[in-house]
Amino acid sequence: MRVLHFPRPQRLDVWCRRHGVGEAIVGGFFVRDPYRALGEVWVRGRVARHEPIAEPYALPRACVVSNGDGVRFAAREHAPDPPRGDLIQAGPLLVSGGAIAFDASDDREGFSAGAGQFDSDITDGRHPRAALGVSAKDVIAVACDGRRSGVDAGLTMSELAAVMVELGAESAINLDGGGSTTLVHRGHLLNRPYSSQDQPAPQSRRILSALAFE
Repeated sequence: MRVLHFPRPQRLDVWCRRHGVGEAIVGGFFVRDPYRALGEVWVRGRVARHEPIAEPYALPRACVVSNGDGVRFAAREHAPDPPRGDLIQAGPLLVSGGAIAFDASDDREGFSAGAGQFDSDITDGRHPRAALGVSAKDVIAVACDGRRSGVDAGLTMSELAAVMVELGAESAINLDGGGSTTLVHRGHLLNRPYSSQDQPAPQSRRILSALAFE
């Protein structure tokens, strides 16, 4: 698995078809004014331009670490500095040791207190979601649709954590969701992204980072 960083926002499904990448999922969060990744992004040991996470949540915020030893999830303070491979901050951590790690009453990663860097508290309510999990033998990529009345309501963060446990994840992390939720399979968009409730038709949103599986 490798981290993709786009200096200019890209629709992931379109980018994957253009570059022959068959499998990918949305990565970390971003800010829109101007467009830049929110949290650290490292590609092959080099840091990309990004907006720092507000203190004191930069170090507790979870990240995906990918190098020659495999894929793992950890708080930034427990990840290599600097990483020798790829790293991307996302979160919150959903599963650890095969059990649900996310606790809505514990804001240790600052998604509620630091909601000013987002449109709102992403851990609150049901929304389209994306997550990545690992077990001893599998990498598990999940996308959940939402924002279609009477069809898809989305998942709460706790429900997403429960899904990852049910799918066998020993550890799992939340990725960017909402209208950014994008899962590409065999070069095609697999989910139905909705940026607003009941918009006329699904369309992937331009994003700044992703995770590609090779």
